[in-house]
Amino acid sequence: MKRALAGSVVLLSLLSLVACGSDPPPPAVAPVVATPEPVVEAKPVEAPKAEPTAEEKKKAAQLEALAKDRAEMEAANKAELARWTPELRAEAKALADKTFPSGKAAIQAAMALKARRPGDAARDKYRHPAETLDFAGFKPGMTVLEFGPGEGWYTELLAPALAKKGKLLVTNTDPSGPADSRSTLNGQGFKMMLETSPELYGKAETVIIDGKTPKLPQEGTVDMVVLFRELHGMVQKNRMGEWLGEVHKALKPGGVVVVEQHRAKPDAKPEESAKLGYLPEKWVIEKIEAAGFKLAGKSEVNANPKDTKDYADGVWTLPPAFKLGEKDHAKYAAIGESDRMTLKFTKVAAKAAAPAAMKPATPATPATPAKKP
Repeated sequence: MKRALAGSVVLLSLLSLVACGSDPPPPAVAPVVATPEPVVEAKPVEAPKAEPTAEEKKKAAQLEALAKDRAEMEAANKAELARWTPELRAEAKALADKTFPSGKAAIQAAMALKARRPGDAARDKYRHPAETLDFAGFKPGMTVLEFGPGEGWYTELLAPALAKKGKLLVTNTDPSGPADSRSTLNGQGFKMMLETSPELYGKAETVIIDGKTPKLPQEGTVDMVVLFRELHGMVQKNRMGEWLGEVHKALKPGGVVVVEQHRAKPDAKPEESAKLGYLPEKWVIEKIEAAGFKLAGKSEVNANPKDTKDYADGVWTLPPAFKLGEKDHAKYAAIGESDRMTLKFTKVAAKAAAPAAMKPATPATPATPAKKP
């Protein structure tokens, strides 16, 4: 009985302690979850870049030179535009609106123009433009095609001389061609020059040509074709015969071709001397006559006996190019511009090809590839 009573007392005491809020058991601890390490993707090992080929290096150098020349051209054009004051524009417009009694008078008036580009007048003593064109029979009412105007030295004189009564056609490479092409840059440069002065050049018409595919759109409508220092380039590209054929087609019956060309020594080989800018005179006459023209006259107005014609860098060693820069500059300046032949040809009927049966049989030979300029 006593033991039962004692057990009840102990049980009641334990229940009392729980009911009075004794410290609760510690909370359960959440299990620790390990954070996975971020996955780093392995980068592929790049293979070492191959050394550029010689051709790739050459192309890169050409593009670099092209970019440099384009920047210089644009800067020069900006300066040229700034040079044209209202007074110069008024003078140019008055000249272009004037009627001249003769071709020589027209060219002399253009030579006296204050608006001519800096340095151009200094070359008159070497190029004799009034005498050269007078020898050719130039008249202010003609339709004249200037083939290969370069930077426009003669265009500056011909455009105002023909503006009132005649017509000037000037060839140019496509200024909208590929941006990485030298011919495109040249086309853009000449286009910029024409746009500099609408007063002088506004009536000149541009004829876009492709040096690789000789073609002129004119047929029997041109009085005179001017070929000044152009033939060596045609020979370099093996296109002289084709271009002469196009010139023949463009001219009216009896039309005139006037040639001014750096003159090589008489015994020079044309294909070799052309690389230096020169051609032998006798050979030039033979080739042009074979294309349907007749020699009508020769002039020594642009002769220069000081020209030795033996420069490693060709005619471009002399002024105005001065390819060697300051090296022997005084020496080459004293020589002056090149010795040049000045020839006048008239158009005659092209020689008819001989019938096939009359042609001598010759063994076939492989075509000569076009030479690079």
